[in-house]
This record gives sequence, structure tokens and C-alpha cells, in this order.
Amino acid sequence: MPKVDALRRFLLPCFNSTPTSPAPPVPLTISTKKRLSTSLRDDLDDSKQEKKFEEDQEDSYPTTPISTTNTSSSASGAAISLSAPPRSSKTMVIGTIFGQRRGGHVWFCVQHDRLNTKPSLLLELSIPTTTLIQEMRCGLVRIALESSDSELNRCPLHSIPMWTLFCNGRKIGFAVRRRATQQTRIMLKTMQSMTVGAGVIPSGLVSGTESEEVLYMRANYECIIGGADSESFHLINPDEGPGQEFSIFLLRSK
Repeated sequence: MPKVDALRRFLLPCFNSTPTSPAPPVPLTISTKKRLSTSLRDDLDDSKQEKKFEEDQEDSYPTTPISTTNTSSSASGAAISLSAPPRSSKTMVIGTIFGQRRGGHVWFCVQHDRLNTKPSLLLELSIPTTTLIQEMRCGLVRIALESSDSELNRCPLHSIPMWTLFCNGRKIGFAVRRRATQQTRIMLKTMQSMTVGAGVIPSGLVSGTESEEVLYMRANYECIIGGADSESFHLINPDEGPGQEFSIFLLRSK
């Protein structure tokens, strides 16, 4: 009994007492608004500080305009200094070496079209025909024609009337630019159907006399134009023919 009375005294107040209403929850919006407003205030303060920093930086830059004259001139100078040298051009031409068998000199004729009897370049060399034949037996012939006349610096290379002639490094004589005569055109016409070959033209056909024969060698040449002051012609050997190196160089020194 004493235990029951004790439990009754302890539990009855719990059932008989009026329930008290719980405390209203603290609205979170107040703290949220306060926190949000605080963050916005901080952001505004930061943006003001950044704007002020940018204005200070702009004030620190020089206000005088930068001149672009020196920049453009230096850029153009750099472009000039870095510009690549002019490239050489290569073309294929028909070259004919001919001369009288006895007592004659060597001629060199250049044609871009074998059907055109008017050559683009015709040179008379002071090398005797027999001397050139002896040089060609060694398999290497290099003829250099050099012009050092300052009055002819601006004229085309093919318009130079006279050249100093070197053959395999030895100064032999000179070379003269010629115009094709009627006999030369007749000789070229007889070889229109031939691109590569060598032979003898009967006497009387070219020179007008019956005592001279003309030796000739006709082949394809590679023409290399290095610029306004240099040009060269290099013999192209046929596949079945012997290796013969024959080159003619036109050089103008200033």
C-alpha cells in the first residue's frame, strides 16, 4: 500500500494538471534576414572597395596617348629584314652548240620553242671548235660569262653585248651577243624535228661555202634564273647517253 500511495501521489498531478502551451518557435526568418542583409552589406562594401581600387589603378596609368609611328616603322623594318630572298625559277629550254669544223668558233643558241627559228639568246664564243671538243672529252665543261660594266647594270641580262669568257676557270677570251642571220635560221629550221642529238651539217647549207661543215650538239637544258644578275644553263643528259656535264653561267657583277 505504501508503494501504491506513492505512485498515486506522483502520477495524479500529471493527469490533473492543465497542459501548458509550448513556447512559440523562434522565427528563423529574423536571423535569416539579418544574416542575408549582413552578407549583402558585405558584398556592397566589397564592390565599392573594388570599384575604388579600379579607379585608383586607372588614375595611375599615363594619360598621354602612345605614338604608333615608331612601332609601325620598327615592324616594317623587321619585315624587311626577315623577308626571304627571291626564289630561283627553273624552265626547260633547247640549247644548240654549233661551229665550223675547221677554223671556226663556238656558238651557243637558246630556244624556248624548237619550231621558232628566232632564238631568244645567241652568243658567239671566242673558243675554237677544236678546243671545246678537247675540253668535252674530260666530261666536265663549265663556261662562265661575266660582265662588270657599270653602265649595263639596269639593262636585261640577255641585252648585254659583250662578256668576259672563262672556261673551266681559265680566262680564254670574250663572248658577243649576236642576232640570228638568215643562215642561222636555215640551220635551226633543218633541226626542227630534233630535240636531242649531234651530227654534222653538210657544207654550203649554213655558211654559203662548199668547204666548211658545221658540227652541232642539240639537247635539253635546264635554265635557272637566280635573279636579275645571274642565269645559268645546264645540259640534261639523255638516259642512254654518256654522262656529260656542260654548263654556261651568265653573271653580272656590280
